[in-house]
Amino acid sequence: MTHLQAGLSPETLEKARLELNENPDTLHQDIQEVRDMVITRPDIGFLRTDDAFILRFLRARKFHHFEAFRLLAQYFEYRQQNLDMFKSFKATDPGIKQALKDGFPGGLANLDHYGRKILVLFAANWDQSRYTLVDILRAILLSLEAMIEDPELQVNGFVLIIDWSNFTFKQASKLTPNMLRLAIEGLQDSFPARFGGIHFVNQPWYIHALYTVIRPFLKEKTRKRIFLHGNNLNSLHQLIHPEILPSEFGGMLPPYDMGTWARTLLDHEYDDDSEYNVDSYNMPVKEVDKELSPKSMKRSQSVVDPTALKRMDKSEEENMQPLLALD
Repeated sequence: MTHLQAGLSPETLEKARLELNENPDTLHQDIQEVRDMVITRPDIGFLRTDDAFILRFLRARKFHHFEAFRLLAQYFEYRQQNLDMFKSFKATDPGIKQALKDGFPGGLANLDHYGRKILVLFAANWDQSRYTLVDILRAILLSLEAMIEDPELQVNGFVLIIDWSNFTFKQASKLTPNMLRLAIEGLQDSFPARFGGIHFVNQPWYIHALYTVIRPFLKEKTRKRIFLHGNNLNSLHQLIHPEILPSEFGGMLPPYDMGTWARTLLDHEYDDDSEYNVDSYNMPVKEVDKELSPKSMKRSQSVVDPTALKRMDKSEEENMQPLLALD
């Protein structure tokens, strides 16, 4: 075991070997091969190429060198293409701070039975008057940056549960194709994290409609890991044990405290709202969406017919429920 694997338990070391092809004898050579590819992309500013940083990209791509390098390049390219998103990219930024305090995202204390971190989002908590959808995405990316420092999570990954209870059609109308693709590019295509499952619960029909919009932009692996549970929490419990879930998800634990993860990131600044200026963070989402859309987004925007999609029949809905697929 090298010093780069020092943070891993014996069980996780074995998992890294079996599932990710991680070999301590060739670890430094693997990292160097990825680093040597940096010169092939002079158009990208690679701000970090240290061993520990490159290692998380290798783990995210099962030590396939070229795939790891492509993810590394996309990570920095995404940031170059969306510079405004990463200005004041810190927990105390007013928009990010407000999103964090409303539980975007939340993080459960217990890991699942695969050792994965469980992130939770309660969609209806979004206060449109205080922060934008882009701020929510920034808060999620910032949180992942902090969590991915843990080598255990680099290997074991994450699970995401999104509760759509009380999420209104008006709120859903703000989830434009450009905004959705911005999130997909930031999370699926440009971040070195392994997502073992994305679970939708209590989703209304118009969230099914939005799923049909984003589905073409999802990789096959991602599509297989999205589970649409609706009101059937028993199907959620088959994948995530209720013993570690809060009561909102039919679990055995108390209701989730939305400020749990925010307090971790903000510490003593959690209750300090002196920086908040509602005027500067009340820009219409449509304008932010237009301004921050990646230049590489060349697909035409899809138009959803709510009337037609509302008629989605039960069999079609069931076809959207994928089977569990794990690496």
